[in-house]
Amino acid sequence: MKAQCLPFSQIPHTTRLYTDFLSYSPSVRPFYPTPPHFSEWLKAQASALQYDPSRRERVSSILEKQNTSWGAGSQTLANINRLRQGAAAVVTGQQVGLFGGPMFAVYKALTAVKLAEEATTAGVDAVPVFWLATYDHDLAEVNHVSLPGSDGLLRTLTSSSHSVAGAPVSEVHLGQEITPVLEEAASLLGDTEATRFLRESYRPGESLGSAFARLLTRLFGSWGVILLDASDAQLHRVAEPIYRTAIERAEDLEAALLDRGQKLEKAGYHQQVKVTESSVLLFALRDGARTAIHRRKNKSSKAVEFAIGGEPGAENLSSTQLLDRIVSTPEKFSPNVLLRPVVQDYLLPTLAYTGGAAEAAYFAQVGAVYEIILGRVTPIIPRFSATLVEPKVQRWLRQYGISVPDTFQGPDALRQKLASHTLPEGVQQAFDKAQQSVEESFGRLRGALEKLDATLVGASETASSKINYQLDRLRQLATAAELRRSEVVGRHAEGLSAALYPDGDLQERTLAGIYFVARHGMELLHGIHDVMRTDCHDHQILEL
Repeated sequence: MKAQCLPFSQIPHTTRLYTDFLSYSPSVRPFYPTPPHFSEWLKAQASALQYDPSRRERVSSILEKQNTSWGAGSQTLANINRLRQGAAAVVTGQQVGLFGGPMFAVYKALTAVKLAEEATTAGVDAVPVFWLATYDHDLAEVNHVSLPGSDGLLRTLTSSSHSVAGAPVSEVHLGQEITPVLEEAASLLGDTEATRFLRESYRPGESLGSAFARLLTRLFGSWGVILLDASDAQLHRVAEPIYRTAIERAEDLEAALLDRGQKLEKAGYHQQVKVTESSVLLFALRDGARTAIHRRKNKSSKAVEFAIGGEPGAENLSSTQLLDRIVSTPEKFSPNVLLRPVVQDYLLPTLAYTGGAAEAAYFAQVGAVYEIILGRVTPIIPRFSATLVEPKVQRWLRQYGISVPDTFQGPDALRQKLASHTLPEGVQQAFDKAQQSVEESFGRLRGALEKLDATLVGASETASSKINYQLDRLRQLATAAELRRSEVVGRHAEGLSAALYPDGDLQERTLAGIYFVARHGMELLHGIHDVMRTDCHDHQILEL
């Protein structure tokens, strides 16, 4: 496996906030108290980490029960015992996508493993924890997966399993409808160990969350990755003080978040989540659906009240009534995206969280919530990011003399680029000679005109530019003709786009991780783990 670095500044759609965070520029430091360099603050953060012993025991027992139910092996159970005995946690997390979701979920888990190993080697005992975001309710984001077919083009597989609209995905249970989707995946993946893992995990009776957990247990069991199902009722009971604080200090939290948002925008950055004056950081379950809570003043009494749901039909509660409900049934509440990291780091002795660009943007805002509720801000570390280049794709890249970033321009531009490399030799040479002739001729002409009348130099440059434009236009027309003549070039362009920049996004965000495991075996995961460097925050191009 060969690795090449590609700075995120060369990756399309990368935000300025993320590139500034990676370089830890002065303008970004007010929003991130710690730099993205683990070794610089590892021991200091570990010394400052405080975690209630009784909470540690409660959470460890819950994790032991959860992971045992998914078939966890001895390494995971040993890591839970280390957590029970005082180890810190390096945490990552993800929505529970069908069949394990995109490849970046694999990268997240391996980054947490690597960081925990480095911390332990440095004398800070740490274990990797993967947070399953099972109380998320956007089913459309997790009920499908993209796998390449035998022709290299993408197939989107979708599960029709569902619960009531807006229900947490932990309530979406698989029935017999999952079987044909699984068989279609198996036909694309072949008879492999990864396919066996899918069959053992995505079975009728499992939920989307438990199936995802069973799959990750098999993929990362040798590293002892601890999985945490966030929808567990017992964990909600442990987190109940944070839910209460979110209501008791709703006004302070709103003010802090609005102020943080203004400062981000003043610094030239974006807000990942738009906060309003009615924002509350909790959801409530109502008729089985995860429902937003809003804070507002009663029109008649002017007292602050909380509305569960929107008009018409909202349920209006006083703060006392809402707090009583949280105390009695905390499992009916869950944090929104700005409170979730704080809940996570109340439940766990988190040394660091590792995530991608979107999560880093959340943390720029979430710091304001951390400071009010926990009194400390958990550091975030960029996760490993990569594009895998398989041997066939490598051959195509060499054949056309292009690189992986060339595919980021989109399929249309890529087709043009490939076709330009395959123009008949005589045509290529004719264009090159014409371009060279124009440059040489106008170079001589500029020199002569400068002696005659310097004001004519600008006119000669304009004329040269127009001729070059027409040459480029003619080259494009020739390239289009070559595309029409050669179907192979078009197929190769489609194959390269599907493999390296599918649907106009990074490979890791679109292609299923299980596809690469099926193609290259568990050895692939160990190979990625071995080449991974946590001090390198560039995007990696990995040639397999």
